Amino acid sequence: MFLIGYSKEARKKRDILATTVIVALAGFILLVLASLLIYILVQGISAINWEFLTQFPRESMTKGGILPAIVGTLYLALGSMVISIPLGFGAAIYLSEYAKQGALVSIIRLGVANLAGVPSVVFGLFGLSLFVTTFGFGRSLLSGCLTLGLLTLPTVTAAAEEALRQTPASFREAALALGANRFQAIRQVILPAALPGMLTGAILALGRAAGETAPITLTSATSFSPSLPDSPFNEAMALTTHVYNLATNGANIAGTKHLQFGTSLVLMAIVLGLSLAAVVLRARLRRSRKW
Repeated sequence: MFLIGYSKEARKKRDILATTVIVALAGFILLVLASLLIYILVQGISAINWEFLTQFPRESMTKGGILPAIVGTLYLALGSMVISIPLGFGAAIYLSEYAKQGALVSIIRLGVANLAGVPSVVFGLFGLSLFVTTFGFGRSLLSGCLTLGLLTLPTVTAAAEEALRQTPASFREAALALGANRFQAIRQVILPAALPGMLTGAILALGRAAGETAPITLTSATSFSPSLPDSPFNEAMALTTHVYNLATNGANIAGTKHLQFGTSLVLMAIVLGLSLAAVVLRARLRRSRKW
């Protein structure tokens, strides 16, 4: 519309210019990301060995390994998904398939979008007040998982609802025309078609949960644990808080620089591994349900 009045040659030049700018910006972003990853890899690769991955920290965390932090991070990330995925998918199904579209639903969607932008420390303070203090769960894995579950809930809900809304209306009409009720249409037709897209939000939420610091510090993390957690009411170490402690509270901050970057490298590998597993699952679902 805005190009009406321009010659074909002028439109072509503007198209080339716009494409060049977009490609240049994308290349710049990739360059910054690659530089960051390479820097962390170079700084932290010397710390990676079997002992580092399988042993407990010792001597004020200046030696030994990070096994409790790895296990704690996995517990917290996966535990938060156990909470946020059922709630998020359920809320998305209600908003997309059952709720009467109007002002109230629009306000709810706006609230979900705003919650996704709330700083994580606010969720951490909320979890500290509600789960740790009011409910009496204390600083524990349970408090951390509940807090991270609420933190990631808006992301899961928004992505899942968008995936449901993108499902063709003809799917619903065909299911209802064949005699299925609304619940059967959603369970057997709509959800299978939308599930790959819904998992996209879960993947993003999983990465965010594993990489958070403030909510974990306030609700579940301990600076050192002599054993692995064996109960939801145990405190746990986490990779993010371990890096923070080494970089700010350690007895030998400069001497543990390689451990800080090594721990960061392991955290990135865990987030990447969990995300890749979810991506593979999503790809398989898409291949098995082509439409």
